[in-house]
Amino acid sequence: MELIRGVHNLKLRHRGCALTIGNFDGFHRGHQFLISCLQTECYKRNLRSMVMIFEPQPQEFFIGDKIRLANLRNKLKYLANAKIDMVLCVAFNKKFSKIGAYTFINKLLINKLNVRLICIGGDFCFGVNRRGNSALLHQFSKNAGFEVISIVTCIEEGQRISSSAVRIALMQDRLTDAEVLLGHPYCISGRVVHGNALGKTIGFPTANILLKGYQLPIRGVYIVKIYGIMKDPLPGLANIGLRPTVLGSHQEFEVHLLDVTLNLYGIYLDVVICSKMRDEKTFISLEKLKDQIRNDVLSARNYFGL
Repeated sequence: MELIRGVHNLKLRHRGCALTIGNFDGFHRGHQFLISCLQTECYKRNLRSMVMIFEPQPQEFFIGDKIRLANLRNKLKYLANAKIDMVLCVAFNKKFSKIGAYTFINKLLINKLNVRLICIGGDFCFGVNRRGNSALLHQFSKNAGFEVISIVTCIEEGQRISSSAVRIALMQDRLTDAEVLLGHPYCISGRVVHGNALGKTIGFPTANILLKGYQLPIRGVYIVKIYGIMKDPLPGLANIGLRPTVLGSHQEFEVHLLDVTLNLYGIYLDVVICSKMRDEKTFISLEKLKDQIRNDVLSARNYFGL
């Protein structure tokens, strides 16, 4: 899969593609269905597939919503596994946010990409004030030489499958419901960075995973599986929250490996959330915190049968 970082990096070889557009946050079952339809149509027409995504996501730019299901690296991994040929990552900034729907179609879709086919969800909107939609694309397609296919929204038990629905399920600790909507386990990824070494000091070393300014929809202590270290996943515990006992001020993501001590700095980890153990608590002392972590470790070992 080829990653194209910005519209300015589009080349002649990228023209004439089949395209879909969206955030693809979490790559849930609705996303998977859309990509599957795109790939089927590409095969019929002998076209290369392209996905256009945005960084930051539009809702992050407009309203400061920093709660994410997946970072850029995760999205690219999901799209690569889905055999997408090209991903165009567009910088969503003040200039891009002011592009009107007609300009978006004429300058980007037609002039830059010479797109041959567009697959979009039925509720897809674009351009200033979200004035662009599938009807407008269909209107342009008649004279511009591209086709438009609108994909039916995926429904699960009467509920639209969406990134928002997944986030709400996770925030309400409905992990099973979230996994059903996602079509895969909820996974958090990131690079291990240096922290304040408190975990090591109290006898439970943790790997601090960089979130790069976005927030997770879950909070508390979780049983997890950690990928990216060994061939098989390693069992562990994760703490996601503000660490109130030590007066933390921003959300942090820390992982403790069971029965394994390794230098993980700089390694990129994938952490699959298995089960919630408890909410985050404030302890009156570090000794009380250590006692609780000992109990958490015992519970995690029982979960994994260790």
